[in-house]
Parts: sequence; C-alpha cells; structure tokens
Amino acid sequence: MRDVLERLVEWWSAGESVAVGTVVATFESAPRPPGAVMLVGPEGEAVGSVSGGCVEGAVYQLGEEILESGEPVLQRYGVSDESAFAVGLTCGGIIDIFVERVDRTSYPWLGEVAADVEAGRPVAVATVVAHPDPTRVGRRLIIRPTPEPPAETGAGGGVAAGRGTVGSLGSERADDAVADDARGLLAAGRTETLEYGPDGQRRGEGMRVFVSSYAPVPRLLVFGAIDFAAAVAKLGAFLGYRVTVCDARGVFATASRFPSADEVVVDWPHRYLTAEAAAGRIDGRTVICVLTHDPKFDVPLLEVALRLPELAYIGAMGSRRTHDDRLKRLREAGLTDPELARLASPIGLDLGARTPEETAVSIAAEIIALRWGGAGTRLSTQPGPIHH
Repeated sequence: MRDVLERLVEWWSAGESVAVGTVVATFESAPRPPGAVMLVGPEGEAVGSVSGGCVEGAVYQLGEEILESGEPVLQRYGVSDESAFAVGLTCGGIIDIFVERVDRTSYPWLGEVAADVEAGRPVAVATVVAHPDPTRVGRRLIIRPTPEPPAETGAGGGVAAGRGTVGSLGSERADDAVADDARGLLAAGRTETLEYGPDGQRRGEGMRVFVSSYAPVPRLLVFGAIDFAAAVAKLGAFLGYRVTVCDARGVFATASRFPSADEVVVDWPHRYLTAEAAAGRIDGRTVICVLTHDPKFDVPLLEVALRLPELAYIGAMGSRRTHDDRLKRLREAGLTDPELARLASPIGLDLGARTPEETAVSIAAEIIALRWGGAGTRLSTQPGPIHH
C-alpha cells in the first residue's frame, strides 16, 4: 500500500471514490505478497499492481464494477486451466484479492493513517474481508501501539475508549481480539489475514480479517565510511531500508560521499549504536554491516551489537585472517560462542564478487536469504517452491 498511498489520498482528499484491490492472502508461488495494492481511479486510471501482470485486467474490471455498486468482494485468482490462458496466475500460485470502494464516507480515517505512515508512526489497519453477515464485510479498525484518549471521529465508527483503536469491526469482542493480535503483528512488522469466529471468537471460523501493518521502515546501519559502504548504502535504500552511515572520521563521513544514505553520522560506532539501542531505535528488523575491518573500531562495536537481544543481521567485512583475529579479540572481551554465532563474517554470499557494487549485492543477498529462509543456491538447480 505504501507505494500507492499518496495517490489514493489525493483522490480521497478531493472527495473522489477509488476502487482498491488488495492482496490479502497468497498460496504457493504468488508473485506479489499480502498488502500489494492496485487502484482503479475515478477516471479509470490504474495505479499499482497485485500480480505483476497476471490478473491485473480482471481486477481492473472488478474494480470498475465495485465503483458502481459499492459492494466489496473477496475474489480468488489462480490457474484456471492446464494452459493457463484464461484469467489466472501462470506461475501456478493462488491469490485472494479484496476489492472495495474507498471514499471519505467508507474510510474517514485514511488521512490520519497516511499521516502516521508519512511520519513513521506505527499503525495497523484491520479490515473484515469475509463474514457470514455481509453488512460487516469492509468494516475497519485502526490500531495503534498504545491507547489514545477518545476523540470525535467521522462516520463509520468511533474511538474505543482506552483501547487505542478507531472504528469497529462490528462488536466490542471482535474489536478487542483483533486489536490485541494486530498489535503483535505491528510489533513484528507483519501483514497477514487472521481468522476468527463470527464475533471474534479465537477458536472459530467465518470472519476473516486482513491486518495491514505500517511499521516504521527497517534500518540499515553501515559502519565504516569506505567505498564499499557507499555501494551497500545505495542497495540498502533500493531495498527499502532507512540507511545510516556512521564513522568516527569526519573527513570521510560526509553526506556528499554517501548520497543514498538517509543520514551520515560522525561518531565512534560503538558509542552511536549504544545510544540508538538505549533510545529504542533498534529492533528485530535492524541490519548492521560492519565494513571498517579495523579492530579499534569494529571490536568495540561488535561487542555491543552481538549482545543486543534482537537484530535481524550482523555482518562484518574482512579476510579469513581478519575474521580469525576478530574472533580472538571478541572472545578475550568475554563474548560467548552463541553470541559469536550471530556474526556473519566474512560478510555476504559466495558470488565471486570483486567490485564494491558486486560485494554490496552479495551482502544484500545474504540479508534477503536470512530474512526469508533461502539457501542462496541457484533456483535452476533446486526442486520445489520458489518462494519460502
């Protein structure tokens, strides 16, 4: 949704109606993940993608119909015949797409949600996509991490006092159950569909609720203002990370040398990381790349990083000899084998990389493989599903 949110808000602010198709579930080899969105604008404009081209035409037609009827639809798309020439996913996957009409009446809080996303404030949106009672399909609940005081809202629902939610899924029981689960998804940065009984019973079925989490952008901390860092910063920004480059040497740590970084910090790496962790700006999605290969910088930094309870990835550049020396120094500093096992060093996958750009690709590949459980081998030589 992030990639089309600005355009959606423009139409919404102008009082227009927009058909929004959202991928709410995927099965097998689906091309786009849950949360991918396609818009059908008031003048027939198509914005975004839900399948990489496989079923866009069918979703567009359905969107036009829903702009007229206003009735939301949960539609499943997949391979429809052996040749896959009919509407379907030629990759063999199946996707569920929820298509609804969005305007200022049906979604009065869209502007507030967009403001939260823009400011980096975590917010989740829960939408009923299936229910035995069709009047509850499309109902929405906005969830924030901590409760907020009651406030006046527009049509379609109000603030659940003391629970930090806006809107309603149709009952207090359902709102409480979904809000509790949505906060867990939001903390993990996950978007997915949850199933409950018709009134929010945890052991039941009939009500499906799609929770779209807008957590702050994950961080990539690059330590060491060298040419390899510029390439890693550029690729990290491309992958959607908020990139920080940090080095104690001010002559090298300049914004002009790292135009892809969101910020360039002049500070001792271990001191900066300690302060960021104490301020709560490090979480389980944070990626750390240590590129200094200078023990006076990287050993104190890795002492801090490897003892932090949650980090997605800690990688350090250096030769085998540098790695062995670094491990010796870290053990002398008191780090345990389980702590040292979290370190990816030498950094990256074995791609035969030589240049800074190629090395950045190998580092990014390792980060992606660890995130999604990939093996880092050639897909052409492996059987089974492509997506983990």
